[in-house]
Amino acid sequence: MFAIIAPGQGSQTPGMLAGWLRDPVRAERVRAWSEAADVDLVHLGTRASAAEIARTEHTQPLLVAQGLLAHEELAPVAAERAVVVAGHSVGELTAAVYAGVLAPADAVRLAAVRGRAMAAACAEVPTSMAAVVGGEESEVLARIAELGLTAATFNGPGQMVAAGLAEDLAKLAAAPPPEATVKPLQVAGAFHTPYMEPARRTFAAAAAATPFQRPHGLLLSNADGEVLATAELIRGRLVDQVVRPVRWDLCLLSLARLEPELTVSLPPAKTLSNILRRRHPELAVLPVGSVRDIGKVHARLGATADAAVRKEGAVHAGV
Repeated sequence: MFAIIAPGQGSQTPGMLAGWLRDPVRAERVRAWSEAADVDLVHLGTRASAAEIARTEHTQPLLVAQGLLAHEELAPVAAERAVVVAGHSVGELTAAVYAGVLAPADAVRLAAVRGRAMAAACAEVPTSMAAVVGGEESEVLARIAELGLTAATFNGPGQMVAAGLAEDLAKLAAAPPPEATVKPLQVAGAFHTPYMEPARRTFAAAAAATPFQRPHGLLLSNADGEVLATAELIRGRLVDQVVRPVRWDLCLLSLARLEPELTVSLPPAKTLSNILRRRHPELAVLPVGSVRDIGKVHARLGATADAAVRKEGAVHAGV
């Protein structure tokens, strides 16, 4: 078994598609996705500024497109071997493609709908998010609840994100939980909270009109880290995720239980690779940062497959 993990908002960088689009086939693919999503992904991924790509309506389809640029090369490997996939927040749309649930163009289009809807919801009320690092989890959660905030993202022990009204987040920063540090995040609003309900409704309508297939691998849910087995369950979880916390910590626990021989971290790969290495250093992870890294994935998976065949042959030979 090998694993594929896909990043979410916050991992984007200016020019992130430039190296990939030197290949005319990939460039044409991105132009087709741009048309499907009604957003210029070529511009956003090559020439746009950090401020421009940080806008929620731009970030989300851009990240999904980036993660899918390796799909044509990795999909055959995923079809031949046992694979477990997981995506962080909007990265679940990317993961759904690698699990055979969504077509790439549909995933990018849904990410664009999701991003525009969430940006519109953010404009209704002044909300935001803040990272809470350190402290006892029970005390951190108690302080967040005391201020009427929501624990919106769980990345692992000592790594949580609080979300809610901007004025309440300011109170959290001014009086953080014991032994915890609060760092405001540069985001448009309180993602993964009830403030995103208008966006959830818009995204639900778009998802209802999109074909979903039964997964051919193990797709882990952000809601609880459990495997999702049916198309309708995946559709419902993707919609509800807009207003529910991201339990990436539980996805990583499930990943550790499954013990994949290699975890491939899709681009932009740095954030999730670092979280996985800190949380489960026993798991081998290969970040895909460029086109060249796809060859490394094939080489690593080929080497482990050859080792497995040799081991099986030795067992049958009584060695």
